Amino acid sequence: MITTAAPEHYIDAVADYFDGLIPEASDDQLFAAGYLRGHFDLAVGNLEVIAEPFDKTQLCNWVEKSLQHAITAGELDSHDQLHVKQLWQQVQAIAA
Repeated sequence: MITTAAPEHYIDAVADYFDGLIPEASDDQLFAAGYLRGHFDLAVGNLEVIAEPFDKTQLCNWVEKSLQHAITAGELDSHDQLHVKQLWQQVQAIAA
């Protein structure tokens, strides 16, 4: 359950940001966006299933943990890690 408009606004803003990358992003950026979007959407879904209020900080923490787990598991090579981490910094900077 989302507690205020702010987390919902952030979720929508992130989705719009990812969608906006499609026409102009490089192949590496598109891969990173798709990969990160999967982690982001999974975190949103997990937090909604718990059915407790959450905010942008909690959502970002879930995504961060998910990305760290994936990197530790060897899902991304160093090149892809760089692109995903750069994009993740940009996504976190989106206003809630």
